[in-house]
Amino acid sequence: MKSQEKIVLTYVKKDGSVPFNDWLASLRDKKARAKIRARINRIRLGNLGDCKTVGEGVSELRINFGSGFRVYFAQQGNTIIILLHGGDKSSQDKDIKKAKLYWQDYKRRDDD
Repeated sequence: MKSQEKIVLTYVKKDGSVPFNDWLASLRDKKARAKIRARINRIRLGNLGDCKTVGEGVSELRINFGSGFRVYFAQQGNTIIILLHGGDKSSQDKDIKKAKLYWQDYKRRDDD
C-alpha cells in the first residue's frame, strides 16, 4: 500500500517570522540540518516515521541524531502538515509549549 503524499507548510507568526525556519537556520551543525531536511522530505512522501502526539493537536517528530532533535507539527486533514517549531531534548518542555501556542494561533487566524 502506497503512503499518501503530504503537503508540508510552515507556520508564520503575525509579524511574518517563521519559528521553524528560524530554529533550523540557527543550527550550527550542517549535518543535523541536512538530516532534518531529509526527514521533512520523507514526510512529503507520506512517511512520518518516528513520531508521537504531545497533546492539543501537536505531534513531535523524533530525529535520532546529535542532541535528539525534535520537530513539532500539526496536521490539517489527511494531507497537510504544518511545521510549528523545532528543538532538542534539552529544551523539549519549553518547545512543546511554544508549538502548542503556535498551533492555537494558526487555527484562530485560519478561522478568521
